[in-house]
Amino acid sequence: MPRGLPKAVKKCLEKSRDSALLAVETYNKPAVNFKSGGFIVLMTISWTSLFHAIFFKQKKKPYYKKNNRFIKRDGDYYYWELGTCLKEYFGDESSNPIRKNLEFFIPLRNMVEHKSVPEIDSDIFAECQAMLLNYDKVLLKEFGEKYCIRESLSFALQLYPSSKSLNSAVVENPNAKSIVDFIKSYRSSITTDILETGEYSFKAFLIQVANHESKNTVPIQFVQYDKLNEVQKSGVNRVATLVKNKFVQVPVANKDKLKPSDVVKKVQAGLGDPKVTRNGREKDKFNSDTHTRCWKKFGVRPNNGDANPELTDPTYCVYDDLNNNYGYTEDWVDFLIEEMNKDEIYNSLYE
Repeated sequence: MPRGLPKAVKKCLEKSRDSALLAVETYNKPAVNFKSGGFIVLMTISWTSLFHAIFFKQKKKPYYKKNNRFIKRDGDYYYWELGTCLKEYFGDESSNPIRKNLEFFIPLRNMVEHKSVPEIDSDIFAECQAMLLNYDKVLLKEFGEKYCIRESLSFALQLYPSSKSLNSAVVENPNAKSIVDFIKSYRSSITTDILETGEYSFKAFLIQVANHESKNTVPIQFVQYDKLNEVQKSGVNRVATLVKNKFVQVPVANKDKLKPSDVVKKVQAGLGDPKVTRNGREKDKFNSDTHTRCWKKFGVRPNNGDANPELTDPTYCVYDDLNNNYGYTEDWVDFLIEEMNKDEIYNSLYE
């Protein structure tokens, strides 16, 4: 750490930079399962310490006050938390993309601290990457290039990102539901203008090149989109469109939904293909009649002919207006298998 800064500033900067480097190291360790969890916690510490350093440099004391006196906890001053630091640093800039990125992580940090949800790692990668790039950008602005951490980092050797979605995360880990709901809600509040800056959510694509013109050429080059001229941006956009059209699947309506007959087969198989005798005849324990009784009992969809057929429980069932029928989810299958294994629940269907 170069000399010339006041002791309080230097101390906070050292803590901030160390935390940021530890965050990157944690995220890039192959053996770490919940990568984003450790990254978010450490980067929150890093950003908070960076703001404290900035305030000390500005001759401000980043401590909470009560009755015009600084508050102490456990013998030390009660420092401003990240949320308070954002209000002090950005002021009325409520739509600043760097601020919006950090405000995304404050509640998320509190959530992941008490839960293990590695299923969300790939989905929030773009926000995590922006959080790191923004950190170095503010470091550069406030303290100069000699304090930046970019020279300590390299392009991470990562495998292809997971294709898991937030919805699949909830299926695999019920503990993730509250976190997934928050992520979806927060993202829906972000304007397109903020997203396009790249400071809220950093996204990029890599194109494999067979051979470079020179063996001394840097194998991977990082180019910031907002630093390109209009001609260069146009070229990048054409390439991005080609990549998108070639590799992105065309959406298919209700691709992941199940017909009632499919639900019946899956649940019957999931129960071990048991038989029951009813009205003197042996039949599958779970059949189409059982399924009808189930969606009525659990209220996952309206009855046929209802004036509002779309009023379903979307976790289990979705109405298809085009075909005037219903599609069911894998969650519904899992739910039924669990419930139909309970004799009292199954028997109640026929009482």
